[in-house]
Amino acid sequence: MQCRVGCGACCVAPSISSPIPGMPNGKPAGVRCVQLDENNLCRLFGKPERPAVCEAFTADYDICKDTRDEALILLTSLEEATSNDSTQR
Repeated sequence: MQCRVGCGACCVAPSISSPIPGMPNGKPAGVRCVQLDENNLCRLFGKPERPAVCEAFTADYDICKDTRDEALILLTSLEEATSNDSTQR
């Protein structure tokens, strides 16, 4: 599956624990990455400063489903299910 242009759900729903340019402490779940532009495209795509976790993510129908909204719902539920913070459960 190819990423849907302008989706950006993977840049909003999950937390990212590694530093991101502009977010030196990473990104909390549910917070829009500062590197996501107004068209929901990653400003770091293909650049060496892009976090390894972002580079490793690949679009898959089981995660991305048919729409951005479906992807946000599923990625948010996966984030909550795998969170080490028991207050989110």
